[in-house]
Amino acid sequence: MVDAVKEATGIDFNQKMTFEDAVKLAKENDITVEKHWTSIGYIINAFFEEKCDPYLQEPTFVHSYPIEVSPLTKRIPGNEEFTDRFELFIGGTEYANAYTELNDPLDQKERFVAQLKAKELGDDEANEMDLDFLEALEYGMPPAGGIGIGIDRFVMLMTNQASIREVILFPCMRDAKK
Repeated sequence: MVDAVKEATGIDFNQKMTFEDAVKLAKENDITVEKHWTSIGYIINAFFEEKCDPYLQEPTFVHSYPIEVSPLTKRIPGNEEFTDRFELFIGGTEYANAYTELNDPLDQKERFVAQLKAKELGDDEANEMDLDFLEALEYGMPPAGGIGIGIDRFVMLMTNQASIREVILFPCMRDAKK
């Protein structure tokens, strides 16, 4: 992800910088900074979504997502800031999401606490604390991972539709015809 941002903008988030430096770069590049963003990972993800995501036309795997936007994903060994996650993009649309599931209950609890803080600051997408899940992790969860690609996304690709609402099986979810 950081490489894609660097290629699109010339900004290298692999270089050490403060959160304040990242916010300044975001503002200089017309990236809206949300009040619940408290670390650089959010800024990196915003740069990617604004400057890269819509322009990935050829099938492209983007990997190494910031920990802030991947709360259920294992960290990359030796790199505490990024996770073992990838997404497949085709034609400017995300078609698949895959990651190695976090199975460390202490790390997961820290991530839930960070999500709660983000929720307090206004992040509507932040996760709640899941005590049952944490207890299950304490008993032990083997290494796990997976990839998610739905038939709806595949049909979008095959029918050249830009919106999932055009291929979804539930008519009430479709856009109203004028």
